[in-house]
Amino acid sequence: MEWYIYLLLVGVGIFAGFINTLAGSGSLITLPLLMALGLPANVANGTNRIAIFLQNLVGVSSFKKQKVLDIKTSMRLVVPAIVGSVIGAFLAVDINEDIMKKTIGGLLLFMFFIILIKPTKWLKNDQTVAFLPYWLQAIVFFLIGIYGGFIQAGVGFFLLTGLVLGSGYDLVKANAVKVLIIFLYTPLALAVFILNDQVDFLFGFVLAIGNMLGAFIAARYAVQWGAKFVRYLLLITVFVASLKLLGIF
Repeated sequence: MEWYIYLLLVGVGIFAGFINTLAGSGSLITLPLLMALGLPANVANGTNRIAIFLQNLVGVSSFKKQKVLDIKTSMRLVVPAIVGSVIGAFLAVDINEDIMKKTIGGLLLFMFFIILIKPTKWLKNDQTVAFLPYWLQAIVFFLIGIYGGFIQAGVGFFLLTGLVLGSGYDLVKANAVKVLIIFLYTPLALAVFILNDQVDFLFGFVLAIGNMLGAFIAARYAVQWGAKFVRYLLLITVFVASLKLLGIF
């Protein structure tokens, strides 16, 4: 591999790790890059999980140190997401992604207007209010886990929506829990891709260097800048990601 490919992977990884940690959809940048470098779509999907796992390891550690992440409380939402992710990873091994991408693109566009119209729900942490009953939250996170295991790109948006509108977190704390969920389910999804020989370890670990740096920066600024900044970034990335998935550019 030429030296500039290493720099390209690290540079794109930094940006993707930053976006993934604060909002989501960084994989919409890394997946096309990996495919442009010659990896088949399924192998790119599997390889990307190495960077995602290590990125979220850094994110979890940083959020934990800043005391915005309660791991014990969060586990009630982690478990159904993990179960769903394993199912999603098996589906991803040989399924066509085009229809799924367009469907998710439409949902993201709808989500953009939900975030735009009701900003206060995204800025306040109010878990004393009964949002969704736990059994319904478990179903929601199970389904999100299936999608995350399937393709990963955009899963952060759905996790944030479930955590804010379904569980009552503000965006900063929701980001911390989102990072924890993805960190814990990714190894299982990655194992499925490894067993099916759909991971390029060299590309994955080089990309991971950038993702980890981006996650470290993002986790620090998420707390410093607060939920309002994260909401603005979320609006931008949701809108752009929806257009990308719908094939508009």
